[in-house]
Amino acid sequence: MIIRKLSETEGVEWGNGLSHRFLTLRDGMGYTVTHTVVRAGTDSALEYKNHLEACYCIAGSGKVIDSAGDEHVIEVGTIYALDKHDPHHLIASPHEDMVLVCMFTPALIGDESHNLDDEYSNY
Repeated sequence: MIIRKLSETEGVEWGNGLSHRFLTLRDGMGYTVTHTVVRAGTDSALEYKNHLEACYCIAGSGKVIDSAGDEHVIEVGTIYALDKHDPHHLIASPHEDMVLVCMFTPALIGDESHNLDDEYSNY
């Protein structure tokens, strides 16, 4: 059994926020669970070519813009899943950080961060 508290995890600066990785590849579960803070007012162009991801909003708000340009409001109680390695923009509200619980499969090594200088940053 694995038991971890947020206070026991190291945060990884991922570009426009901070991600605490509760489970990583070394844990042998086959997936990663994170507690991710997206800083207020940031816009992150993301695309995970090697991972599928689902994110559940537990605080704050923002939006996701898909590759077709459709905007989807993200607020507490909303989940979004990138089931086709979808390129997207993740935008936090200008007034508050957005906090997400995210799951990646396959598992992350644990120290990955984004290069937000690229058109779409990925792992």
